[in-house]
Amino acid sequence: MPRHPDPDLEQRILGAASRLWARGGEKALTMRAVAKAAGTTTPTVYERYRDRDDILRALRLQTRRELFAALSRTATLREAFQAQLDFALEHSHAYEVLFDGVARPPSLHEPWPSFNLMRERVAKRLGGNPRQHTRVMLAVWSLMHGTAMLIIRGGFEGVLRTQTIHACMDAFDGILDSAARSKDLSQSGPKWPSNLILGEGKQSRVGNGDTETAKANSKARKPYR
Repeated sequence: MPRHPDPDLEQRILGAASRLWARGGEKALTMRAVAKAAGTTTPTVYERYRDRDDILRALRLQTRRELFAALSRTATLREAFQAQLDFALEHSHAYEVLFDGVARPPSLHEPWPSFNLMRERVAKRLGGNPRQHTRVMLAVWSLMHGTAMLIIRGGFEGVLRTQTIHACMDAFDGILDSAARSKDLSQSGPKWPSNLILGEGKQSRVGNGDTETAKANSKARKPYR
């Protein structure tokens, strides 16, 4: 009898890859290990993905689509913030893969739809265009991601987990309220450089190699006390 294709195989492969990466990073993610964890054979994995990087790319894109779908069901910026935090904690393995090396190619130049959705809502609340508020969005993003990873990696449970989530939401409200009053957050250091572009696919840049930016950042640094 002819063998029927397994409709769930690719999802099992991606799920296995996310668990392996979250547990052991690059060393743990081999094609053989993925095949074993997914309950299939190594040649079968190679039929669908060229190599480990191809698996990771597929996993990132799938996770971004699922995260964007979750955020798209919200109506406000605060709800979207809460939804991303909930998503991170519910899909912790895939979320860790998504943010591993997020500011480096190829991840840097892939779509960031959830980042852009939230940045558009920041602009709607504060006025102006979304790119003007990238620094505010970065503050919000850092808060959200830091909280998620602290809970995930720190094993926060029960009352501590609940209090941490609410503390994060309170800090979010404080950031946006402050930005709304001043139309911008008070900025330490240099202004946002024109060659630092996030969430815009192929146009995205992190500003590395820019001499003037490097000099400005160096002057802005102060020793810790």
